[in-house]
Amino acid sequence: MSESDQDRQLLHLVFGGELESPDAVRFRDLEALDIVGIYPNYAKAVEAWRAKAQQTVDNAHMRYFVVHLHRLLEPDDT
Repeated sequence: MSESDQDRQLLHLVFGGELESPDAVRFRDLEALDIVGIYPNYAKAVEAWRAKAQQTVDNAHMRYFVVHLHRLLEPDDT
């Protein structure tokens, strides 16, 4: 059974945390990571990412990321 593009779930994870340095992606405390959520498409994930990033704009060490989960779950299916 093949899914149509419209029916596919292109899951995206949004998470963030405080970095040791603004120049590298190494978190200060892995236990303090903020898992914002999993979203059904990129547009919804970016909306959540933007909201969280805006809340922490005053902390240069705080970063949020969007991870393309669908690429990890089905690497051959870009």
